[in-house]
Amino acid sequence: MLTTEEIKMFIDEDNASAKKHFARIGERYFDGDHDIKNLRLFYYNSDGQLVEDHSRANVRIPHPFFKELTEQGTQYTLSGEAFVFSDIPELQSELDDRFNYNDDFIDELSGVVTDCQTKGFAYMYAMKDSNDCMKFTCADSIGVVEVEARFADDKKDHVIYWYIDRIDKEGHRIKKIMDWDDEQVYYYVQDEEGEIVKDPNKKINPRPHTLYQVEGDEHTYYESLGFVPFFRLDNNKKQTSNLKAVKDLIDDYDLMASSLSNNLIDFDHPLYAVKGFEGDNLDELQQNLKTKKIVGVGSEGGIEVHTVDVPYEARKVKLELDEKNIYRFGMGLNLSGLKDTSATTNIAIKAAYSLLDLRCKHLERNIKRFLRKIVKVVIDEINQQNGTDYQIEDVYFKFTHEVMSNEQENEQNELTEAQRKQVEINILLGLANVLDQETIIRAICEILDIDYDEIADRLPESETVKTEQTVKQLNDIVPDDEGGEGVDE
Repeated sequence: MLTTEEIKMFIDEDNASAKKHFARIGERYFDGDHDIKNLRLFYYNSDGQLVEDHSRANVRIPHPFFKELTEQGTQYTLSGEAFVFSDIPELQSELDDRFNYNDDFIDELSGVVTDCQTKGFAYMYAMKDSNDCMKFTCADSIGVVEVEARFADDKKDHVIYWYIDRIDKEGHRIKKIMDWDDEQVYYYVQDEEGEIVKDPNKKINPRPHTLYQVEGDEHTYYESLGFVPFFRLDNNKKQTSNLKAVKDLIDDYDLMASSLSNNLIDFDHPLYAVKGFEGDNLDELQQNLKTKKIVGVGSEGGIEVHTVDVPYEARKVKLELDEKNIYRFGMGLNLSGLKDTSATTNIAIKAAYSLLDLRCKHLERNIKRFLRKIVKVVIDEINQQNGTDYQIEDVYFKFTHEVMSNEQENEQNELTEAQRKQVEINILLGLANVLDQETIIRAICEILDIDYDEIADRLPESETVKTEQTVKQLNDIVPDDEGGEGVDE
């Protein structure tokens, strides 16, 4: 086990690392907490001192592009119905129950994929549920600290996992800390940055990975998994967030949009140039303009109204350029570029998805390696429970994606395909006097994607049967959705 001094040292070193620093920035931007919120305006006063300007408008508007890019990546990657496959039916059934159609696992995996893109790396940890089956849960990667055996006094690999459990009535943050090794878990608590002590609310501390009871037996038994049950998914080799490529562009967009709002607020009212003003002071002039809408001037006096033109067009062009580059370098799907989807061809839609597809393809390779480790643990559990001998080599991974499409174009393509099949079948029927019946029927079955061997016993046996009868029987076999018209005689 690690001593409390070691645990505190490892947590402090991890919090100060550059990797966790940028991970926290990614988390902020995913939550919409951008740097623009800290923007302050300054000016030099008459004494030459730099002071903060509280009179000018200072609108600070974050635009959560990064959240959209991240959610796009998660939803596109996991949009298919299944992703874990096996050619062994019995194993496939087990995989479907535990992964493909397990809503709890899909939700946790979605959180891991999102966390990975946001912070550069993500974790999932395993535990046994009440049914003695492995259960996987997403862990906040900010609070996960990996400790290699060479740095620990007990020469074991450890994972320290901490999180803020609650804030007490004095405003102190109470931190829960867990120290995992390959045999058991140690539980600790910490008040703010104070001393780390054992958790008094845990009756069994340290606790083995698994505790269970046998029916009819009062004793409690325990098992260890034999490994540290944490699995890491990396976004890339450097474990950096997707924010790195677009942060400056998002900051620039926030600044341009906020500055435009500030200009509109500051120059919303015209400027009055008053000649020959007869009044006590400028405050009176200002009050008269606001309330009475009139001012008194001398015989040679007058008022000139001046307005300031806000450089709106220049800012608009800059905002459009920034938005385009955010989706371009963030490798996302810019829906505004599709305009009217009903009039957009499938080729244009596919091209719009190309960058998102490329980004997700890179991530999918890492997800497959990540899932392979998890599935291997589950296969070992299945073998132990069922007495089977499945291997991880019996499993493969495949991701499919749902992409928007032009329904009108799809229907037109289906109609064209049905018409093509109709022409080919009519040509074959025109050769009825040249080719034998079996050859013609086999060719027609191939066009209609029908297994000839499955329908052979339903076809006429005599070679002299008229072609019209054969075509009629094929019409009974061809599904209604095959062009909707069957086979012409």
